[in-house]
Amino acid sequence: MKFETYKFENVTSTNDVAINLIKNEKKESGCVYAETQTNGRGTQGRKWISEIGNLFVSIFFPLKNNYPSINEFSIINPVLISSVLKNICSKEVSLKWPNDIFINSKKICGILQEVVTFGEKKFLIIGIGVNVITNPSNNVKYQSTNIFKETKIIKNTKEIVDFLIFTYENFFLNIKNYNFVNYKTKADLMAINQ
Repeated sequence: MKFETYKFENVTSTNDVAINLIKNEKKESGCVYAETQTNGRGTQGRKWISEIGNLFVSIFFPLKNNYPSINEFSIINPVLISSVLKNICSKEVSLKWPNDIFINSKKICGILQEVVTFGEKKFLIIGIGVNVITNPSNNVKYQSTNIFKETKIIKNTKEIVDFLIFTYENFFLNIKNYNFVNYKTKADLMAINQ
């Protein structure tokens, strides 16, 4: 599966754009990213703070019969995205279930999975927000961080998008070798309780 990229300056949310591409443009798969979001969403209806310079991206694809289930993707996605962040930051990453990725015990990324039905097909949309150069400071539950703070390197968001696409394309290229136990084991090893 190939993921065509769709770049925007300003959107309500990249997941909204992905839904539009599926329903109105009849796109099967793709990767949407934007410089800013006016209405970024987190889990349980929370707002995702979308500061310029950070990464807001949504990857979408149809859920085919030979693909893992939605529940399995809720384990697969954090593992795949963590591997990208680990490679970029050269640091160990950890997961706070169900949808947060941490570096040095601080949140650097959030994930929002949404399922959309169009016609006879179900599509999975994976919204990903990564703190690249700034991070919110208003969360009293736990600290947050960003890639620049952790690495002292300013990463271009397009580089991160390309790496994410490469990782997902590679996953689907090797779907015949997919083994859920391997992903579950990796996820369990990275899991933290907070």
